Amino acid sequence: MPDAPTPAPAPTPTPASPPPRLPLDWIAASLRRERTRIGLSLSELAKRAGIAKSTLSQLEAAGGNPSMETIWALAVALGVPFSALVEPPAPAVQVIRAGEGPTVHSEQSSYTATLLSASPPGARRDIYYVWLEPGTVRGSDPHIPGTVEHIVVSAGRVKAGPRGEGVELGPGDYMAYRGDVPHAYEALEPGTTFTLVMQHV
Repeated sequence: MPDAPTPAPAPTPTPASPPPRLPLDWIAASLRRERTRIGLSLSELAKRAGIAKSTLSQLEAAGGNPSMETIWALAVALGVPFSALVEPPAPAVQVIRAGEGPTVHSEQSSYTATLLSASPPGARRDIYYVWLEPGTVRGSDPHIPGTVEHIVVSAGRVKAGPRGEGVELGPGDYMAYRGDVPHAYEALEPGTTFTLVMQHV
């Protein structure tokens, strides 16, 4: 009897590429804005944050490769939330696809975080976990003025957003849009689930 063929080795799974680094121009503009706002020199801010003046100068020129720890130290020294230094200006409808968004990496562990949205002052948020099946559209009348909705998809696909501005989202995608205008949700695949955060000012 001939020998059985040797099975081909299983393909080695390709590791997912890490999320992109935070665009440096966002940090640079935020640092200059906040440092100017409280009237600190480069030297004084660097001293308070415990970093080299040359490092801070490089960051304000949109250079370098800042770690989470560096940005956090600067935020503490400036007296602002971490998000104030890394969140870009948001359009009326904001979508962050899986693996995108302002991402910072730790130097001390394998921890990586992507900021999806920072809570503005005076806002409150209600958080929902939503299950949705294809076949019907869940329309919603406008909520109270100033409402913003945030969605992060965990499974399936959903089309969501203000009427006429719906966007298709898949697992890991994030979207923010006005909730004080008519809007809707429609599952495009069975077993669609997402986290819905309703922000009220």
